[in-house]
Amino acid sequence: MSHIAGAARDQLEHELPTDYVKVPTWKDKMEQQKPHLDYSEVFDEDVGQDEGIWVWEIENFYPSILDSSMHGHFYDADCYLILRTRREESGSLKHSIFYWIGENSSLDKGMCAAVHAVNLRNHLGATCRTEREEMNDESDDFLELFGEEITYIEGARTASGFYTVEKAAHVTRFYRVSVAGNTIEMEPVPVSPDSLDPRYVFLLDAGDTIWIWSGRKARITVSNKARLFAVKMNKKDRKGRAEIESCAELRTPEGFWMALYGQPNKPEDPIVEHVDADFVPERRRLYQVQIGMGFLELPQIELKHSVLKQDMLDTKCAYILDCTSDIFLWVGRKANRLVKMAGQKMVVELHAMLERPNYTIISRETEGEESTIFRSKFQGWDDIIPFDFTRTADSVQRRGADLKIIMERDKIKTDLAPLFLPRQSAMSEEEANQMMEECNEDLELLEPFVLEGKKFVRLPQEELGTFYTMDCYVFLCRYEVIPEEDETDLDEEEIELSGEKNDAAGDDTDTIQIFKRKEPEEVQEDFKCVVYFWQGRDANNMGWLHFTFSLQKKFEGLFKDKLEVVRMYQQQENHKFLSHFHKKFVIRRGRRGLTMNLGGHWPELFLMRANGSAVCTRTIQIDCRANQLNSAFCFILRAPFKIVDENGLEGKVFVWYGSKSNPNHHDLCLQVANELINRNNEFPVEIVRESDEPEKFWECLGGKKKYDTNGDFLNFTRLFRCTNEKGYFVVSEKTVDFCQDDLDDDDIMILDNGDLVFLWMGYHASEVELKLAYKAAQVYVAHMKIKEPERPRKLVLSLKGRESRRFTKCFHAWGKHKIPAGDEV
Repeated sequence: MSHIAGAARDQLEHELPTDYVKVPTWKDKMEQQKPHLDYSEVFDEDVGQDEGIWVWEIENFYPSILDSSMHGHFYDADCYLILRTRREESGSLKHSIFYWIGENSSLDKGMCAAVHAVNLRNHLGATCRTEREEMNDESDDFLELFGEEITYIEGARTASGFYTVEKAAHVTRFYRVSVAGNTIEMEPVPVSPDSLDPRYVFLLDAGDTIWIWSGRKARITVSNKARLFAVKMNKKDRKGRAEIESCAELRTPEGFWMALYGQPNKPEDPIVEHVDADFVPERRRLYQVQIGMGFLELPQIELKHSVLKQDMLDTKCAYILDCTSDIFLWVGRKANRLVKMAGQKMVVELHAMLERPNYTIISRETEGEESTIFRSKFQGWDDIIPFDFTRTADSVQRRGADLKIIMERDKIKTDLAPLFLPRQSAMSEEEANQMMEECNEDLELLEPFVLEGKKFVRLPQEELGTFYTMDCYVFLCRYEVIPEEDETDLDEEEIELSGEKNDAAGDDTDTIQIFKRKEPEEVQEDFKCVVYFWQGRDANNMGWLHFTFSLQKKFEGLFKDKLEVVRMYQQQENHKFLSHFHKKFVIRRGRRGLTMNLGGHWPELFLMRANGSAVCTRTIQIDCRANQLNSAFCFILRAPFKIVDENGLEGKVFVWYGSKSNPNHHDLCLQVANELINRNNEFPVEIVRESDEPEKFWECLGGKKKYDTNGDFLNFTRLFRCTNEKGYFVVSEKTVDFCQDDLDDDDIMILDNGDLVFLWMGYHASEVELKLAYKAAQVYVAHMKIKEPERPRKLVLSLKGRESRRFTKCFHAWGKHKIPAGDEV
């Protein structure tokens, strides 16, 4: 038929009348209107006229040709333009254009590389696309240009075309630290060894390093607050790039003296007490910059009890804070240009008007970006909280490890109360069913969505209850708010929310049907909508960003103040959300689209388990090995056969009941296998009881192996978190429904499985937390020995990444630890 149609078309073209005029298409019009630009100043005429490879580097907004010896060597702070020309069998030239972006390149280089890639295509008259290549993510076609071997070089070969703003040179400042009540005073002093006094603590701001120097007679509490002040200064003013060093008068390193006066040795003159005992810091004066009728005004603001407060600063004004040895110009965000200029002029004149120390400087402060020194002048602005920085390995060795003596001497505040509280009792089956019924009685509608690509589409109803660890889901739930008055018959009307196109369903619009009550005038029945955002354990945060910038805005426009958004992570869902699935909650590994299209050709093992309550029943995919079985649980094995067996079956779904498993889970496990695991009833479902397994069952698990036969640990498991993030050591207990992600990498965790008490240490836990957590764990073991003498516990240490099976079995579906951002190797 295609040959016949082609012949007919040729015949019609030959039979066209002589006066026929072809109507130009939109492509022809664009080609006619296309401006003819001259690229001869950018690219040579012989570029792309024969076979070969050309490489340009972006320098000062323009491409610069590279010698062939540099091909395949890329600087990570540069961008490159690559052209490959090949001659085809027909004799025509075929072009391939790439532009490569280094991960540390500046914005102008990346932009110019993309622009000049299009210019090169126009210069050659090519019809190919320009391909973007990013460092560490190059395509195979790009790697083939250089024999699949490219070299990364740190730094940049070319300069940026932007004007570079050089930072002002850092001025070393020296402060004498004193504490008045809950406030800390930072009094500037000359940068000299003569300023040191053995009764005080001093802070030396040397730019890259912040030194805390403590005199031999200084109070340790002042030193601790000075260090906390330095931590806050480093975090806010230096973006965490500075190093904080503490030293004492009797053991002062050479680095401190070098930063103080440029000599590595201690000065010959002794450090003596020279500050008056009744010394009072200079009085602070706050002025407001005002523009009068043709002149500037600088009225002084009255300070009650000489106390500065943050609410004295108006965002539409500018202020000058005069502390004699420090002068600050504060400018509000909404201050007009004339006020800003007047403040700059007045602060310079005020500085020169009075006699001041030669180390006095003028600091400009912008609202919202104030320095830590400026904030410290105001009461209640970033108050210093107490924190014990003295608990190090050296101090423990020097002062002993007896926690009772140390706490009595140093008055360290601790909270160990959760260790002595009884374990949360498990919820009975009747109570769990009643809770689920109560959580679902006000549910009117549940609309599920799943992220596909960059948009959320409606989740098919048959997939409701199935989740994937690499995907993100959104559930729009409408709840009825029942009024106190008697219920009346209410009509229902349907409103529609047009959303993104649903590719999976093939619809032009995605309609969300929400039922809105139509109340009589005398009775007003209200409702609320809750959007649950569920993020898988292996999913990145892009799904949350797509949701907040697309779907959430549509929901907010429709429901306004009746909308509530709840973000949840895998195995950290709340009870109300779990109740909507009626214990049929399956979590698969991988990504939904990839697994449904390409997966299913290998055995998959699922574990059904409830932690503390039947409401928290989940069926999660685990490693498909026989040693993962446990007699206390039910398992589902989806086993596709490599070859069709003698009965013509391509596979089976085995539902394995452990001999000590909960009988209430048997029927539920069978339902989950039929409805959520067995896709489209592709395999027959067979019930297998422990010790009565067929040979095919063990074959799909890689052979029969030894597995746990005791699940009593579920009745004793408890997880505690030990941290000092609040400024003091505190122990808190996680809920019974805890998971692997509850293990905090910055803290110490205590896990009790009924036989062993594990002290789990994260990578970033401090020595202070470790030592205090060790003593707390000893206290807990002693307490449980008195409370449960028939089950004595043994204390053992467990390191992150090296957990034993006795530790991991306490967590449902244990897997590899997630790598926090910044810890990648």
